[in-house]
Amino acid sequence: MAKRPSKHWRGAVAEEARKLAASTITVEDALMADLYPVSLLDATDEALGGFESALGTLHSPSDDEVVATVQQVVLDLNAINDQHDGAGYETGEREELCQYIDQALTDRGIDVPALTARYGLARYEITDEWRDW
Repeated sequence: MAKRPSKHWRGAVAEEARKLAASTITVEDALMADLYPVSLLDATDEALGGFESALGTLHSPSDDEVVATVQQVVLDLNAINDQHDGAGYETGEREELCQYIDQALTDRGIDVPALTARYGLARYEITDEWRDW
């Protein structure tokens, strides 16, 4: 089952907060809350939730329907990244988001390698056409 990257990021923020409370790290060493502000986490969860819901409505979807669903979540994530001055999703986060999208599609029974091949793409290029993050 695809796990939202934002859940992992929330866990990192919470773990850092525990360390701060226990004085095992200093405020100067605490970066997670700045990297993952609540606004980013909440907006990302909303976008991924919408993607999951949209996937749930697809029954025997055409390739175009699947690709349109991927396009929508990528555009939503672009907007979120823009709202965070283009720094909401760095390299690691981009990779996690792309893996999540791939896994969510796979979980719905979509053969991602076959789908992307029909579009002349490699498996992990499914988001590239629209992705700004």
